[in-house]
Amino acid sequence: MKNKLPVIAFLLFFCCLIFFPLVFKTPFPRHVLIMVFLYATMGIGWNIIGGYAGQVSFGNAAFFGVGAYSSAILLVHFGISPWVGMLVGVLLSALLAVIVGYPCFRLQGHYFAIATIAVGEIVMVAFLNWNFAGAAVGIYLPILEQSLKNFEFHTSKLPYYYIIVCIFLFALAVCYFMEKSRWGYYFRAIKNDPDGACSLGINIRKYKLYAFILSAVITSICGTFYAQYILYIHPSSTMDLMMSIQICIIVLIGGLGKLFGPVLGAIIFVPLTELTRVYLGSQGQGMDFIIYALIIMVIAIMRPQGLWGVFSREARGTR
Repeated sequence: MKNKLPVIAFLLFFCCLIFFPLVFKTPFPRHVLIMVFLYATMGIGWNIIGGYAGQVSFGNAAFFGVGAYSSAILLVHFGISPWVGMLVGVLLSALLAVIVGYPCFRLQGHYFAIATIAVGEIVMVAFLNWNFAGAAVGIYLPILEQSLKNFEFHTSKLPYYYIIVCIFLFALAVCYFMEKSRWGYYFRAIKNDPDGACSLGINIRKYKLYAFILSAVITSICGTFYAQYILYIHPSSTMDLMMSIQICIIVLIGGLGKLFGPVLGAIIFVPLTELTRVYLGSQGQGMDFIIYALIIMVIAIMRPQGLWGVFSREARGTR
C-alpha cells in the first residue's frame, strides 16, 4: 500500500489540475494558478542546475527573456508562428548556456553565481539598447485571431491554463527521468563531493554544462508562454535580476534538490505576490519580500531542507 501512495497522490493532484478551472471560473483565480505553474516550471528548471548539480545561478532570467523575445521578434517582424519561435528560443537559450557555461564552470562557488549575475545584466542591457527588439519601449505583440495555432486566446484564460499545465508536466517529467537516470546520480555526486566525483571519472564541467542547458531550455519555454500570455514584453519584465532571485527563492522555500520542491514553493510564493499586489497596491510594494524573508529565516532554522522535507521520509527519520 505504501508503494501505491505516491501514485495515488499524483492522480489526485492531476485531477485537481484538470478540474480547478472548471470550478473556479472567474479570471483572477485562473490567473493566479497560471502564474503558479509558470513559476513552478521555472523553479523546476533552476532546480536542475541549482538543486541537483549544486551550481547557484542568478542568470536564469536571461534564458526566460531570450525565449520571450525570440518568439515575439519572429512573430512581429516576420509573421512566424509563436510555436516555431518557441523552438528557436530553446535553441538560442541552449547556445547561450553553452557560451556562458563553458568558461564560467571553471569558477566555483560564489564566483560562478557572480558571473551569472554579470551575464544576466549584460543580456538585459543589450536588449534595452537593441532597437530591432523594441529597446527600452519593449514589444507589443499583435492581436491575432484566437486559436491554438496563433497561441492567443482573448475570451478566456482557460486555454492558457491547460497549456501551462502541459508545459509544467513536461518539465516535471524531464526532471523525474533525469533524477532517476545516470545524469541525476552524476549531478548529485558533483554537488555533494566534486573531488570524489572527479576521482570516479565523472567529467564535472561537461555534466554541469548538461544541467545548465536543461535548465535554460525549460526556462526559455516559459518565456515564450509568458510573451503570448501577456502580449507585451520588456527587458525589465523578462530579464531583471529580481526574477532570477524569485526563482531561487521558490526552490529554497519548497525544497532544494527535491522533485516537487519548486511546486510547493510556487504555491506559497505566487499567491502571496498576487494578493499583496491586488489588495495592497502600491502601498504594499515590497511587503511580499518582507514576508518571504521571514519565511526563509524560519525555514533555515526549523527545516533547512525546505518545506518539502516535512513530507519526506528523510525528514521524518531525523526528527
